[in-house]
Amino acid sequence: MKTIAASADRAVSAGLSGSGADATPLPIAQRIHRAGWAVLAVLLAGLATALLVTYGPPGPAVPALGDLRWEFLPALVLLCVLHYVCSAVALRGAAGRPLPLVATTLAQFTASAANRITPGGLGAVAVNTRYLVCRGLPLPRAAVAVAVLQVAGVPADLLLMAAVLGLGGGNDRTLDALGEHAARAAGLLPPVPLLIAGGVLLPAAVLWVRRAAGSGAVRRAAAGFTELCRRPRDLLLTLAASAGTTFVLGVAFALSVLAVPGTGAGPADVRTLVAAYLVGAAAGSAVPLPGGVGSTETALVAALAALGFDAGPSLQAVLLFRAITFWAPVPLGLLSCRTLRR
Repeated sequence: MKTIAASADRAVSAGLSGSGADATPLPIAQRIHRAGWAVLAVLLAGLATALLVTYGPPGPAVPALGDLRWEFLPALVLLCVLHYVCSAVALRGAAGRPLPLVATTLAQFTASAANRITPGGLGAVAVNTRYLVCRGLPLPRAAVAVAVLQVAGVPADLLLMAAVLGLGGGNDRTLDALGEHAARAAGLLPPVPLLIAGGVLLPAAVLWVRRAAGSGAVRRAAAGFTELCRRPRDLLLTLAASAGTTFVLGVAFALSVLAVPGTGAGPADVRTLVAAYLVGAAAGSAVPLPGGVGSTETALVAALAALGFDAGPSLQAVLLFRAITFWAPVPLGLLSCRTLRR
């Protein structure tokens, strides 16, 4: 929580001054504009890596692209856009004012492009803070609103995971397999080192929490969240939209798996695949890399493997999902940055 709240302070100290349409452009936005070739290089590197993985050593295990069920592509694109719309609605709820939906959605595309080159979500924090300032919010309130939005995403995702796992119906066999895989992974740790690690990590965690509680950034974020709780409508809107951003990506992940014939997945597996995405995305985001590049793909493939899917089709499904929901919006985010600056 301290890192999330401090991100807003870093955005403030980066030179976010002024308000209104004539304010000086945000330094991070300038960096995004000037680093267009760098983003393109990252995009090409990711594409080259995908091609190497697809047609390299594991290539024979991966079905040809022509075998994909391309009828799922329009739905995947629509879900990708809906993800950013939900992010815009969540920002409106945290800000507590009726921001224009189209412009706010474009800001989310720009924020996602910034996250491709900055770790820890700092790019999105800076872009969203600047956007709220240009929409008339005082700078301290804008920074707190963005920090509150990040904090609210944690309980929203936990509630979403509880709802997905608690729903009846679906293929419970694969859900049980995912739980058994997690239990086996935990059982690989011998009890003595586990106790030693607990004895070291627990006091360190307590000390970290005490220091975080005394941080000014955390106090401001907590005060902002308390203020949001006094607005039940905005609180409900923020939590629902934050959960919606994750749920939409989970459904897109499920459709990506269904689009690969080699996986053998069917409509009855959608709930299970959404749960697998929630687990895999949480594990991948634990690694502080820009956008979770590499770690997220590995975690999602591992989650599918835990459910019994073959490695080759699972890899192709993950690459399809990331190509549409992660890499494809980057050019639109760069174009949106130019539009928002004007």
